[in-house]
Amino acid sequence: MTDIVQGTPDSPMASAREATAREATAREATAREATAREATAREATAREATAREATAREATAPFLAAPDDAAPTLVAAHHDAAPTLVPPPQFSESALTKPRPGPQQLAVQQIAALAVATSAVASAGFSAQAVVAAMPAPSASPSLRTRIAGFAVMTQCLRAQSAAPERSRLARVFGREPLHPDARSWYRGAIGELEVARILSRLDRRWTVLHAVPVGSAGADIDHVVIGPAGTFTINTKNHSGKRIWTAGTSFMVNGQKLAHIHNSTFEAKRAARLLSDITATPVAVTPLIVVVRPEKLTRKNPDVTVMESTELLRWLARQPQMQTDATVARIVWAAERRETWTTLVDDVPESGRAGRPDSGAGYPQNGRAAHPGSGRSASRSVAVAAAVAAGDCEARFDKLRAEVETAEARRQAWSLLGAAAFLAAVIASAMLIAPAVPQILTELMGGA
Repeated sequence: MTDIVQGTPDSPMASAREATAREATAREATAREATAREATAREATAREATAREATAREATAPFLAAPDDAAPTLVAAHHDAAPTLVPPPQFSESALTKPRPGPQQLAVQQIAALAVATSAVASAGFSAQAVVAAMPAPSASPSLRTRIAGFAVMTQCLRAQSAAPERSRLARVFGREPLHPDARSWYRGAIGELEVARILSRLDRRWTVLHAVPVGSAGADIDHVVIGPAGTFTINTKNHSGKRIWTAGTSFMVNGQKLAHIHNSTFEAKRAARLLSDITATPVAVTPLIVVVRPEKLTRKNPDVTVMESTELLRWLARQPQMQTDATVARIVWAAERRETWTTLVDDVPESGRAGRPDSGAGYPQNGRAAHPGSGRSASRSVAVAAAVAAGDCEARFDKLRAEVETAEARRQAWSLLGAAAFLAAVIASAMLIAPAVPQILTELMGGA
C-alpha cells in the first residue's frame, strides 16, 4: 500500500522528465544535423571555388603557355614594383603546329588571365592600378566610353532645326517657339536620353554605361548599354512626359496609340547579344529595358519587356542578383566599348561636322567607312580627334538650342501670367467704376417697378 501511495504522485513527474529528456535529445540531433549540413555546404563551396579556379586556368592556358606578340606575360619583380610585360618565349615546332586562337580570342584570354592574376597579385601586395595598367590597350578607333548621351538624336534634331527660320527680335521677346516642327520629336528624345544618362551616372564603379551606341551601317543606335554584376542590359529611353502609358504583352500604348517599343527593344537586345557573343567568343545574355521619362500614368500588365519609369531605374538595378563575375564583366566591357564590335562605320558625324575634311588621303575614311587596316594607328587617332571635336560641337550647339527653348517657354509663361494679371486688374477696375452707380441703378429699377 505504501508503494502505491508513493508512486502515484511520482508518475506525472517521471513522464515530464522523460519528455524533457526526449526534447533535449531531439534538439541535440537537430543541432548535429544543422552542423553537418553547414560543413557539407562549406565543402561544396570550396570545391566549386577550386573548380572555378581550375576552369579559369584551363581557359587561360593558351595565353599563359604559348603567348605571342599580341599577348605578353604578366610578371612582377617584387612587392613594391609594378607588374611588367616581358617578351614571350620562342615557340617550339610542336607548339606551332597546334591550333592557335585568333587575335580577338587571344585578347579576351589575356583579359581573363589578368583578371585571375589580379587577385593573386593583390594578395601579394601589388596595387590594383598597376595590374589594370598592364591590361591590353583599347582599340585604335574612338572608344565608346567617351560618347555623349543622346548623340544620334541630337544630330538629327540639329539637322532638322537647321531648316528653321531665324526669329525676329519681337518673336524672341514674346517667346515664340524656336523649334522647327520636324525637330520637336528629336528634341524630346534627346532630353529623355540626357535625363536617363544623368540617373545612370549615379551607379558605382562596378558598372559601365555606354551611351548612343551605333549599330549596323544604317545609322541606328542603342540609347544606353549597361554592364555590371547583375548582367548586361540595353535601355530604350522614351520621353513620353505628360502622357498616359499602358503596356501588356507585346502592346505598348501611348494615349491610346499603339507603338512598336516592345518589338524594337527585344530586337535591339537580341542584336546586342549576338554581336557581343561573336566578339568575345562566349555566350552573352542581354536583357532589354524600356525606361519612360515622366509619364502622367504608367500601367503595366505583364509586358514581354521590363518597363519602368526613370525614377525606378536605380532601385531596380540594385535589386537584381549578381549574374556575372568580375572577369566576365571585364570581358564584355572590353568588347562593348570597341566601336568595331557594333558597326562598320568609323563615325556618324553630321554632315555639317565634316566641313573642311578632305575626301581622301591618309587618316580619313572613304565614304564614311573604315579605312584599310594598313593605314596605321595615326589614321585612327585622326578619326578619334575628329569625332571628339564633332561630338563636342554637337553638344555645344544642342545646349545652345536647349537654352533658347527653355528661355522661350519661360517668356511665354511670363506673358501668360502677365495677361491673366492684366485681365484681373481690368475686371477689378471696371467693378470699382461701376460700384458708385450701383445704388442709383437699383433705386431707379425699384422705383420703376
